[in-house]
Amino acid sequence: MTAIRADDLVKEYGDVRALDGLSLEIDEGEFFGLLGPNGAGKTTFINILVGLARSTTGSAEVFGHDVEDDYQQARDRIGLAPQEFNVDRFFPIHEVLEHKAGYHGIESEEAERRAAEALKTVGIYDKRDTRFDWLSGGMKRRFLLARALVTDPDLLILDEPTAGVDVELRRELWELVQRLNDDGTTVLLTTHYIEEAEQLCDTVAIMDTGRKIEVASPDDLRGRGEDTLLVTLADAPARPPTFDLDGVGRATLDGTELSVTVDDAGSRAAAVIRTLDRSGHEVVNLELRRASLEEVFVGMTRTDTDASGEVTG
Repeated sequence: MTAIRADDLVKEYGDVRALDGLSLEIDEGEFFGLLGPNGAGKTTFINILVGLARSTTGSAEVFGHDVEDDYQQARDRIGLAPQEFNVDRFFPIHEVLEHKAGYHGIESEEAERRAAEALKTVGIYDKRDTRFDWLSGGMKRRFLLARALVTDPDLLILDEPTAGVDVELRRELWELVQRLNDDGTTVLLTTHYIEEAEQLCDTVAIMDTGRKIEVASPDDLRGRGEDTLLVTLADAPARPPTFDLDGVGRATLDGTELSVTVDDAGSRAAAVIRTLDRSGHEVVNLELRRASLEEVFVGMTRTDTDASGEVTG
């Protein structure tokens, strides 16, 4: 079954077109990632799915329910962990979860059970009587996930769920969400961290300026980038060697260190070494560096990526 279907979605805010004909299909049980720079339209798309915004034209469905015509049926299938902290700050967090469950028609006794279970799942049950404002930053992120889970959703939407958290907590959240997906929950993740998409997602859609640029698995996308052969030579040549070989591109030289771009490092390495040997260059060491999803992403969008792996721009 299709969990999410978007058909030619357009969303305009005055003269700004946040979504520009977005069409997308996500299968039930999939772990799907949306990658894109700030302003690509990721959060706008999510807002349309959960009823926080209406499309200008086009349509979207969640498990076959139109998100506008069948709003309640669609919304009942979704759990959302938003990027922003939009939480009632005056009640203990277990009451916030119970109120959330009640909004979805869950009786009070069952709502209490689900609230307790959600807090245990994310590891903050001992803070159940604490107000949201008194939680640490990491615990607030955990609580947003608990709130998304309290209705036992079929579709879990995570909008930048690890923004601003430390590495240890980020990995704990990854493991938790992966277990949920393994148990059958469909996950839609937006993230600025390329590593998250590489490790977690079955499929990734790259977006920019409100459009879908590409949809493929992380492995398939990496295969579209250039690999690099890092060759250490015994002596430093006066100029970079040349290679008249299929699938072998430019070579750059830094002393005895030679970098050669290739379309596939595994299949081109032997031919490169044979060419160097025939040219009288002794190879001391060879390393293969595969193209990363980050490199492919940067090549497909107009943004830059900083050293931490976070997309900026």
